[in-house]
Amino acid sequence: MAAKSGGQINGSTAAADVSHLSLSNAGLVQFTLDQELAVYREMLLIRRFEEKAGQMYGMGLIGGFCHLYIGQEAVVVGVMRSAKPGDQTITGYRDHAHMLACGIPPKAVMAELTGRRDGISKGKGGSMHMFSKEHHFYGGHGIVGAQVPLGTGLAFANRYNDNANISFTYFGDGAANQGQVYESFNMAELWKLPVVYVIENNRYAMGTSVKRASAMTDFSKRGLSFNIPGEQVDGMDVRAVTAAAEQAAQWCRDGKGPIILEMMTYRYRGHSMSDPAKYRSKDEVQKMRTESDPIEQVRERLLNSHQASEVALKEIDAEVRALVNEAADFATHDPEPDPAELYTDIWK
Repeated sequence: MAAKSGGQINGSTAAADVSHLSLSNAGLVQFTLDQELAVYREMLLIRRFEEKAGQMYGMGLIGGFCHLYIGQEAVVVGVMRSAKPGDQTITGYRDHAHMLACGIPPKAVMAELTGRRDGISKGKGGSMHMFSKEHHFYGGHGIVGAQVPLGTGLAFANRYNDNANISFTYFGDGAANQGQVYESFNMAELWKLPVVYVIENNRYAMGTSVKRASAMTDFSKRGLSFNIPGEQVDGMDVRAVTAAAEQAAQWCRDGKGPIILEMMTYRYRGHSMSDPAKYRSKDEVQKMRTESDPIEQVRERLLNSHQASEVALKEIDAEVRALVNEAADFATHDPEPDPAELYTDIWK
């Protein structure tokens, strides 16, 4: 997928000096063999997990809403490579991948999807409402855009506690039109809060094309009136995402305030499991799969540049599939929560 720039910052240098924030090496991190294998496995785990979740939803084992992340794997995997211990992650309802990237065990995530006792939210949150303070994952929020002020608040806490941590606050292109986003931008820049706003632009806000719903479709510029710099990034290339995220994280850790990364990405499945995605052609989806798939890009580099073997990659896939199948089996047989759980974790 073509990104507008490989490291170019869209911002007014008269308002905020962002000229020195440029990505080296044409905006791409050059991974070692071990790093390529690591991101390959991490993205493959997300892909296989989401495929299994889709199957289980179709079998009636998962209730409520379910939003899959298939196609967008490079975004969260690349961003998380810039995270340090204690950094927070918060996102919307398309959240399974973010939890896996934060290190939450697949069993705990899948068991939450099936509403079981050992789910990460004790079976009470489901797909859209998961939380793990232990893993610094602060949701999983069902209200569009609601995580943005919360993520800004996490950044405020970091600044207040002077702990050098940052908040990675994810939201979609649809949420980017919410008013609360701009109230958050104002306070974040006013107080120089360490927050990386990651806008996952997958081209469609539910079923509506970005071009039909947004007056300004370059979301990297949405912070300009607040002096917040932004950058468009090829969100299908984990190397570009990693490079941009590392630069943005350093910007925040240096005390320069918030920054926006617009990840140009694409989801292969509908908005949710109930969406047949008739608002776009099959050819469009297939073109993205064929030309820009984030996992296939890494696979090609492993085979052609790093001389990895087909056998080695098949072994990784088999190991990941086994891990996901184990999680699915656990989530199917784990007991349901005790009725007494209805009265726990309630604010009084």
